[in-house]
Amino acid sequence: MDVQVGAVRLPNPVMTASGTAGHGAELAAYFDLSRLGAVVVKSLSARPWPGNPAPRLHPVRAGMLNSVGLENPGVDAWLERDLPPLLATGARVVVSIWGRSAGDYAEVAARLAAGLEAVAASRGSSGPGGTVVAVEANISCPNVEDRNRMFAHSPGAAAEAVGAAVGVLVGTGLPVWAKLSPNVTDIVDIAGAALSAGAGGLTLVNTLMGMAVDPRTGAPVLGGGGGGLSGAALHPVAVRAVHDCRQAFPQTAIVGVGGVSSGFDAAELLAAGADAVQVGTATFADPRAPLRVLEDLQAWCAANDVTAVARLQRWLCAGGGR
Repeated sequence: MDVQVGAVRLPNPVMTASGTAGHGAELAAYFDLSRLGAVVVKSLSARPWPGNPAPRLHPVRAGMLNSVGLENPGVDAWLERDLPPLLATGARVVVSIWGRSAGDYAEVAARLAAGLEAVAASRGSSGPGGTVVAVEANISCPNVEDRNRMFAHSPGAAAEAVGAAVGVLVGTGLPVWAKLSPNVTDIVDIAGAALSAGAGGLTLVNTLMGMAVDPRTGAPVLGGGGGGLSGAALHPVAVRAVHDCRQAFPQTAIVGVGGVSSGFDAAELLAAGADAVQVGTATFADPRAPLRVLEDLQAWCAANDVTAVARLQRWLCAGGGR
């Protein structure tokens, strides 16, 4: 089940998705986090951010709408309070970062790099426990330098945000994966800009823009108005994004995310071209969902004579899936 995601080697291809598994070791109460390929934490900014007003979550027929608003304690507090217990579980950690300007990405990356160096020094070079393996730049968030558009809606803005993070983190050896938005006409164009700016991989995709309205009042049901649609409805969109980017960038590390709630869903994204997958919305219904998807994927591979998950695409091309 081991996979290579760009520069990162993982024991299996299943991770949590940012924003759905907490800031640290919250899910450790339900299963051993070290059994996953990696744990992706909730997106962190340079300073604390309050997020959006309640209500923040709303179930819909084919998934869920969220308007959490990227609430987080700030990267410094996370490094001090949440990272140590997460590393103590033995988990491999992907740190998600975000900002409202390119300068914010540079600042949060700098604070993260300094904090990780301090954590490493306190643990010793061969200290026990998990390790931080990558940084995910969530560029699917508002850009105050461009009238609140998302960085991931413009090739130039995407390149600027990713480049700001990469420029700071290049000395750490941590790859930066650009998390892109599906709310664009050509995601390949945006992906190419992020890769040209130094991204070491792509995370595809973030939520679709959506809204739910109370027909009795005409008012949005979420406190922030609109929100992001995730879950089953997003899955075919993620499959298409992964497929198109894999065709355009054959050697690029790609992580597929969107509506993964079974081993079959994971296998579909892997077959479309992903090197690994993330499990998100399913975790709200079942905190053990990431581990269940991993076990289900293992069973699916065994039932279909797939001896190595990293060779799933080649197996399909050779006719194994027909």
